[in-house]
Amino acid sequence: MPFVSIRITREGNTVEQKTQVIREVTETLQRVLGKSPHLTHIVIEEVDTDNWGYAGQTTTEFRRQAVEHKA
Repeated sequence: MPFVSIRITREGNTVEQKTQVIREVTETLQRVLGKSPHLTHIVIEEVDTDNWGYAGQTTTEFRRQAVEHKA
């Protein structure tokens, strides 16, 4: 039974987009690995950008700085 966990930042991802991701990941597992869609579980976790960090800072701050540097 495949279980796929996908974490993305929460920034206005639509239900339609998430549905498409779930459908396409399920189809890929079926096509490539022969896994049954009825046994495949996909979980999408959306994380606030204040709770996602890299390079020593939150994603919120990193993006704020990127915008300021463009200006």
